[in-house]
Amino acid sequence: MSVLTIQKPKTTPLPIIFDSPHSGTTYPSDFKYDPSFKNDFKTLQRAEDKFVEDLFASVSSHGGTLLCAEFPRTYIDTNRAIDDIDPQILDRPWQGTIAPTPRSDAGIGLIRRLIKPGIPLYKSKLSQKEITHRINTYYRPYHDALADLIEDAHYNFGCVYHINCHSMPNSTATPKRPIGLWGAKPKPADFVLGDRDGTACDPTFTRALKNHIQSMGYTATINDPFKGVELIEKYSNPTRGYHSLQLEINKSLYMNEETCEKNANYEKLKRDIESIITFIATYAQNQLTTLAAD
Repeated sequence: MSVLTIQKPKTTPLPIIFDSPHSGTTYPSDFKYDPSFKNDFKTLQRAEDKFVEDLFASVSSHGGTLLCAEFPRTYIDTNRAIDDIDPQILDRPWQGTIAPTPRSDAGIGLIRRLIKPGIPLYKSKLSQKEITHRINTYYRPYHDALADLIEDAHYNFGCVYHINCHSMPNSTATPKRPIGLWGAKPKPADFVLGDRDGTACDPTFTRALKNHIQSMGYTATINDPFKGVELIEKYSNPTRGYHSLQLEINKSLYMNEETCEKNANYEKLKRDIESIITFIATYAQNQLTTLAAD
């Protein structure tokens, strides 16, 4: 199976790299998840960032590059540190060093233990050989491809804007700092921009993008409730022109979260996503103009 896809610019290239690490839908043959999920496949599908690769399909028409994982995040999660390995999933102690984080404790580390709270993904535990195979065959190639794209853009332009694309369940999209009410409940955010409290991306860009999204009538927050994880932390260095931003979209805007089907608003949101892409491309182009004048 194909591990990843890369869509190169169809027009004059710009230093904008988009990646969708969680929208893969091709399940490897050695993914030995609990057989009961074959009769309830929607449970697995709900963990995908479904349709995100299509929502951002126009990136290449605006001078950007789009990288997408073909495999599902439930098989191996590229947005985790390579050593964030859950000891509870292993059939015997790991030979070497691992560094499980609270995400592994919650069952959502590099290799998922739980498909959702209280629901195990596997009937049996995994061997180090199985996990190493996933790392070498899927995780490393994705990271290598993203690193190469970012480095090439930075080499050619002196700066790069990396947009890490995700979707979030409506149930997880409520900010800790309320942005309003939805009936009697706190209102969920439509978009969440994560720049790890300004350490992964120039806050000026983050705020400008938030303002653009709000100008289209959506609600948007910064670092609340999501700040970004491995893929923006690893490849960012704003002081040297490496800007990485996580962009979360509320799934309820474009799909039925139970049936995993597109809803009536899908095409409108896709057009609005293209407006976001256009804004990012214009912003990057303006920064190049500024750099050239220095």
